[in-house]
Amino acid sequence: MVNKLTHATHTFPPVYDDNSRVLILGSFPSVKSRESEFFYMHPQNRFWKVLSSVYNDDFLCSIEDKKAKLLKHNIALYDVIESCDIIGSSDSSIKNIEKADIIIKIIKASKIKKIVLNGKMATNLFCKYFSINNVQILSLPSTSSANAAFTLGKLIDEWSIILDK
Repeated sequence: MVNKLTHATHTFPPVYDDNSRVLILGSFPSVKSRESEFFYMHPQNRFWKVLSSVYNDDFLCSIEDKKAKLLKHNIALYDVIESCDIIGSSDSSIKNIEKADIIIKIIKASKIKKIVLNGKMATNLFCKYFSINNVQILSLPSTSSANAAFTLGKLIDEWSIILDK
């Protein structure tokens, strides 16, 4: 585990296409995600389990299959931070933030109607750095295992709001 502040950059691209309607944004990738070069790759993070249940589809698969399933369900995925100084994966340690301007490109290149913010840090940073009109903004509880206040079942209940109705 890294215990010192280091500069880190988001090294992998967003997932989206021109049909994406829901944009899910985290704060910044964990160490495991940065190593794997894909989102929510720490085995204790419940993100993929939550999506599997909410969409009644198996997201517990390879990275390429995850990408395909996200696009199949019109989901775009990225993070609010492009680069920062961080200790390990700790959101609370984040400093010297460079926002992810690619978020605007994703919105312009797709049909985003909802932006889903995964946790308080993503919500706070998104609200600080972005002002998006004509899009529903949803702040949902973090899928991180550090969010022990929310059981998997409670997360699934809360995250069900992302479905198009």
